[in-house]
Amino acid sequence: MLAAETISAFFIASVLLAFAPGPDNIFVLTQSALQGKLSGLMVVFGLCTGLLVHTGAVAFGVAVIFQASALAFTLLKFIGGGYLLYLAWHAFRASPEKIKMHGGQEKAVGILYRRGIIMNLTNPKVSIFFLAFLPQFADPQRGPISLQMVVLGGIFIFATILVFGSIALIGGVLGDWLNRSERAQRTMNRIAGTVFVGLALKLVNVER
Repeated sequence: MLAAETISAFFIASVLLAFAPGPDNIFVLTQSALQGKLSGLMVVFGLCTGLLVHTGAVAFGVAVIFQASALAFTLLKFIGGGYLLYLAWHAFRASPEKIKMHGGQEKAVGILYRRGIIMNLTNPKVSIFFLAFLPQFADPQRGPISLQMVVLGGIFIFATILVFGSIALIGGVLGDWLNRSERAQRTMNRIAGTVFVGLALKLVNVER
């Protein structure tokens, strides 16, 4: 099994990587600010569910397909870009409303959870990142590599929940302020729409 010092080093690296500004933590911040802390946390859980899939893909070699196949990589990134533009369109059209959810909360929470999953799964760079990052901490002399990949993926997900969960709570505080100002909420909706467009452009322009 993995050495304690390897686990510690990997956890620290994972926390630092989660804090680095990127599409996922920006996505969590904007959704939490617009929809409230609970919504932000559901997006976090959705993103981490997607990470479970990426972990499995790396552990069992599926991620190699996206590294080797330009067509598969291109298709997935354009699907992801299209989904982000869809979110941008909704953000630009959104009218000011109370952020705290009441009726239909379960449905809204489910939608946000699925949104996090889709956001994560349609980014092929995540699988390729895992494919490049996780093996650096594996040791063939300490057991099956696939099992070590699963353990490392679990540690990365735990670090992500800690960091992104904190970002969601911070965004929720911002959301409480937005809830008292229709003008501020309209501005935040436009900012969120612009962020989604920027993320879409960044995603469709990434190279393997």
